[in-house]
Amino acid sequence: MKEIKKDNSPLINEKIRAPYVQLIAHDGQNVGVVTRIEALRGAQDANLDLVLISEQGKDGVPVVKIMDFGKASYERKKKSGEAKKHQKVIQVKEVKLRPKIGEHDYQTKIKQALGFLSEGKRVKFTLSFRGRENATREERGEEMFNKIEQTFLDNGFSDQIIREQDAKMGQIWSRIYFLKNK
Repeated sequence: MKEIKKDNSPLINEKIRAPYVQLIAHDGQNVGVVTRIEALRGAQDANLDLVLISEQGKDGVPVVKIMDFGKASYERKKKSGEAKKHQKVIQVKEVKLRPKIGEHDYQTKIKQALGFLSEGKRVKFTLSFRGRENATREERGEEMFNKIEQTFLDNGFSDQIIREQDAKMGQIWSRIYFLKNK
């Protein structure tokens, strides 16, 4: 069965089916309640489009406006593009650890995580357990994350580090950290 896409664009001109509409002229003046045919004729006389603004106005009558639909949709797309440009994308970098990690490997991973934090990225530490390590998962997991937090304190990130999210899914534990904005 073919899926029908719903078009989110507003109804314009002949697609508006209500017999009576609340008309707003192209200069913003409220004309009042008129028939759909009169509103269409007014839009055609001005060489503009009749655009549905709201399904239900104050009196339960749809609100329509005479405007250049192409120009209005272009302006809307341009504004949303500008908003997307100025949006900041939050990146989460993952650092994977094992409970029996060597000290030098641990220091390398911490240095990498501190670099990510100083760049303004969030860091997700993932601790995975295998086989017999699962027997001491609770103690080793808490011990490892406490050690990570202590290392942050030792490196001068005392009040800036925020713990965002914890997840304990059986053999894999994860915790996300990020720096507080100053």
